Amino acid sequence: MSRYQPARYYFWFGIHAVVLALASAWYAWYRAPESVAAMVLALLPCALFVLTAAALFFMALRPMIEIREAHLKIGRRVIPWMDIRRVDRTGWISPLILGITLFDDSRLIVIYPGDLDSCNALLRQCRRLSRDALIDGVPYRQYWGEVLTDSAEKPPVMPPRYRILLPEDEAEVERLYQRLKTVGNLDQKNSTDEK
Repeated sequence: MSRYQPARYYFWFGIHAVVLALASAWYAWYRAPESVAAMVLALLPCALFVLTAAALFFMALRPMIEIREAHLKIGRRVIPWMDIRRVDRTGWISPLILGITLFDDSRLIVIYPGDLDSCNALLRQCRRLSRDALIDGVPYRQYWGEVLTDSAEKPPVMPPRYRILLPEDEAEVERLYQRLKTVGNLDQKNSTDEK
C-alpha cells in the first residue's frame, strides 16, 4: 500500500499569498492616491494574491490518495482497479492531473499536488495497476511492451528447413525422381524378368 499526501509547501505558499494580499490591501487603502481609479488599480494585486491563495489552499486541502492491490482510494471514494477503463495524463506533471474513465463511462479528474518524484511514482503505479484500461489511448499490454499471445492474429510459424544434401546431390535426386515418374521404375533391367 502507498499513500500520497499533498505537499506541505502548498499550504505555506497559501499563507504567504494571504499575507501579501493583506499587505497590498493595506497599501491600496492607506497609501494610494485619492482617486478611485488609482485605488482600483492598487487593489488589483490584492485580488490576484487572493485568487492565488485560494488556488494554493485548494491544492493543500486535496484528499490523500491510497494505492492498494485491489483498489484506488481518493479520500473516501474507493475505485476498484477493474472498474477503470482508461487512464489519461494531461500536460500537468506537478501537480499531477489525471483523467480516469470508469466502466460506466463516467469521468473522474484526479488532482494530486505533490513533489515531482511523488507525482511520477503515483502516475507509474496508476498505470501499472490499471490492467484492464487503455493508458493514454494504448492497450495495457502494448503500453508495457508485453508480447501478445493471441493465436488468432498471428499465423503459425513454420519450422525452418535444413539442408541435408549438397546441391549436386539434390539435382541427382530430382533427376532420379523425374525418371521414376516417367518410366515407373529405376532399374535398367526388364521388370518381367524378376517375376
